[in-house]
Order: sequence, then structure tokens, then C-alpha cells
Amino acid sequence: MSGRCIIGDCMDVLPTLESGSVQCCVTSPPYDSLRTYGGIKPFTWADFEIVVRELYRVLCDGGVLCWNVGDSVVDGSETLTSAKQKIFFRELCGFRIHDTMFYEKANPGNPSDAQGRYNQCIEYIFILSKGKPRTFNPIKDKPNASFGEMRFGKKARKDSHGVTDGYFSDRKPAAEFGMRSNCWRGKTSAQESVCESQGHPATMPFWLARDLIQSWSNPDDTVLDPFFGSGTTGKAAELLGRKWLGIELNPAYARLAADRTAQQGMVLV
Repeated sequence: MSGRCIIGDCMDVLPTLESGSVQCCVTSPPYDSLRTYGGIKPFTWADFEIVVRELYRVLCDGGVLCWNVGDSVVDGSETLTSAKQKIFFRELCGFRIHDTMFYEKANPGNPSDAQGRYNQCIEYIFILSKGKPRTFNPIKDKPNASFGEMRFGKKARKDSHGVTDGYFSDRKPAAEFGMRSNCWRGKTSAQESVCESQGHPATMPFWLARDLIQSWSNPDDTVLDPFFGSGTTGKAAELLGRKWLGIELNPAYARLAADRTAQQGMVLV
């Protein structure tokens, strides 16, 4: 497969991409000024609107945007950034809110009991589509409690003219695994690589990027991440036989991404 990381501001790079050229976008954007990501520049609401409109344009019909975001707490109240973004996606940009998934971290964040709230372990993943999603490859790894038990189903019985004239029972054993729910629990990137330096303050877990890409794209599709960071999306896309494109503003993070994706060259914009 082929991939490249472009060093530059996604607000400058995205307008250069061909409309409808991307099948899937998986990203975790900066939000609420929680981190400076190398001190480059803050990501404002005006930036958000520009980026989202461009992502809608570059996605093909049926393309899917997987947007991982959370909320910070300011003066004792959640910011509602995720809710505001969700409304903009549908009402002002045209995305379909296909699903609201939950990423549950296996280890919660810093203790919050002093602030009168439980430890935070949930982030949102908005599954946004440009029309009806063109593909869905469900991951079936949820153990089935009734594995091996006989199940009854109904199948249509048709006459010689193809007209349904009744139903018959279709008895078969329950499968070992069923499809996941839309709440995914897993390790953080730090837990995936214990005692290893991440080189980036907010690395997306590899398993999360991989499973989102597998679910919402097909081999040979192009996967985009406009906030490429350390390159997790590109690494996962490469493993799954997808083409990929990353855009990263911070040259230091882009070099880290190049190392992680075994990419030799980067394009400077």
C-alpha cells in the first residue's frame, strides 16, 4: 500500500485535495485547548468549521468520518464542545449522524472525587456519513453466552413463481461470537506500550484506529487523518491494506509518524 504525510496546516492542505477522493477519515482532533501539541497554535471553533466543511467535500458519497472527541471541565461544568460539534455536523454541514459510539478507556483518568464526580473514562466517537455509508464490515468478537445452543429462525417459503406462500423454521446452533455493541472498551496507547515513550501527548490507541478503519472502509480505499499526530491512523491503514494520507502541522510529530509508518519521505507544504 502507499501513504504519505504532508507537513502543513490541514486548513491549507485540505483545499488542495480532490473532491470525493477519500473513502474514510479517522481522526482525533484537538479540543478545548487541553493541550498545545508542541506549542504550534490553538485549534479554534472557526478552524473547526473550515476543517469539517473541507472534510465533507473530500469524502466520496457514502464516505465515513470517524471523529473521536471528548469534553473538558471548566469552572465545574463540562464544556459541551462535543454536543456543539455534533449539531454543526448535521445542521450546518450536511453530515448524517450515523452513530454515536463510546470509547471506554480500560483505565480511567485522574481521580475526580475531589471535584464531586466519578473518574472519567469515556470519549465519544461520532460516526458521520456523507449520505448512506457505502460499506460496513462489522467486527464479530463478542462471546455469545448461548454458543452452541439450537436457535430457531424463520425463512420465507416461495412457490415456483417466487411468491411467498408461508414460512418454515430454520433451526441452527448459535454462533460462538456475535457483533460488538457501539461501546468499545480497550487499552489506552500508554497501556498498549507500557514503559515506552509515546513522543506525543495524545496518541490514539492503535487498536481503536485499526478497528474503526476495518469497520468503515475496504481494502485499497484511501483513509485520511487531518490531525495525523504520531501516525497511528496511517500505521493501522497500512496493516489493513488501505492507502492513507496524513496531515500534520508539527514537523517533530510528522517525523515521529514517518518512523512509525516506515515512511521515507514527507511533503512540505
